Amino acid sequence: MWRIVDVSTSADSFYPLKENCGDDVPKTRFKIKVGKTLSERKWRSTFSPEGCIDIGKSLGRIQRAGIHPTIKGEVWEFLLGCYDPWSTSEERDQLRQQRREKYLKLKEECKEMDSLVGSGRIITTPIITENGEPIADSNDGGVKSGPRLDEKIIQWKLTLHQIGLDVLRTDRSLVFYEENENLSKLWDVLAVYAWMDKQVGYGQGMSDLCSPMIFLLDDEADAFWCFERLMRRLRGNFRCTDSSVGVENQLQSLAAVTEIIDPKLHKHLETLGGGDYLFAFRMLMVLFRREFSFGDSLYLWEMMWALEYDPDMFSVYEESSSEDSSKKTGESKGKSKPIQHFGRFEREKLKNRSKNPEDPLPISVFLVASVLESKSAKLLTEARGLDDVVKILNDMNGNLDAKKACTGALKLHKKYLKKAKITNTADQNTPTP
Repeated sequence: MWRIVDVSTSADSFYPLKENCGDDVPKTRFKIKVGKTLSERKWRSTFSPEGCIDIGKSLGRIQRAGIHPTIKGEVWEFLLGCYDPWSTSEERDQLRQQRREKYLKLKEECKEMDSLVGSGRIITTPIITENGEPIADSNDGGVKSGPRLDEKIIQWKLTLHQIGLDVLRTDRSLVFYEENENLSKLWDVLAVYAWMDKQVGYGQGMSDLCSPMIFLLDDEADAFWCFERLMRRLRGNFRCTDSSVGVENQLQSLAAVTEIIDPKLHKHLETLGGGDYLFAFRMLMVLFRREFSFGDSLYLWEMMWALEYDPDMFSVYEESSSEDSSKKTGESKGKSKPIQHFGRFEREKLKNRSKNPEDPLPISVFLVASVLESKSAKLLTEARGLDDVVKILNDMNGNLDAKKACTGALKLHKKYLKKAKITNTADQNTPTP
């Protein structure tokens, strides 16, 4: 009689926790599955002699069983569009060096404005007033009195202490962040990003998104550009005005999706005063970082990115970064890509684009919707107010399964498209009074 052998191993050793934190953080469910999880050997086997990558061979494996922790950082750079999989190893090395030099220039620019950048120190109190005056009692040491500063510099300096406060609260259960050098890297990357992207600057939650990049990529510049690529997807969530918060668009989309796939739940939430879906704010802002353990959140992210993968992403990002895009970049974008080089979720969107051109919603919206649907019965019977809704959702922390969440999101996307099509058809067939 055949005996079933467990060929999966825990990934906890790759994300060591402080001794006194073990019972206070969610347990990691992700297991490294031999023959299923994308290993270094399987990853290297997709490379041509010149270094070009057949990424389609890896997407399915990532979607099913994730990436081995030893190669996560490298693979993430492709999933997030840092590099074109059709580029050679030599081309990527050149681009990496160019980006490292560009980051150093940006960092030097920030150091000229404030000597704290790159000093290894982290500030947690304001160093400047809203009028641009230095605060003498701050823990800065880098602020000098002089002519009034440019408004952009003032706004940047006003965020530095907030970055420091958030950095000191981010992933503090990890042994990795016992090292001040790693905390300083996280602070420097966020400070430089806030200066580079002046329209968005820094917003709470960015430290949760950036931390895994610092953890996975040894070079600070590489971590910066990986984070910058992630922010290309999410920066809209952090763009705020006097009248609105950027993530409101996704919350409205979540409400619209829920209304179609579970109208009874949507009506109940509206009755409780939760029709704005603000209770889901955190899940969308930091992509479930608080709902999963550190290891499981990385697993969830890479599954999401593999499902949404678009092989034209690198070209689109490069063209939006430079008006003088290279001819090669344009040619790469124009080439017809094999369908297997697109993620499964992206394929569904491509297939339905002619039928439903207004389907630009990211998989994260369907992830949150699937979580709500899984708790629909409990929410309908036990939630008598918004506090109950928040409590029911908070009780899921550490008890969610990343793979089931992604599978549920895919099923929900199909259900949404089908029901939306029926609704649109019914509306079109309704006679105009």
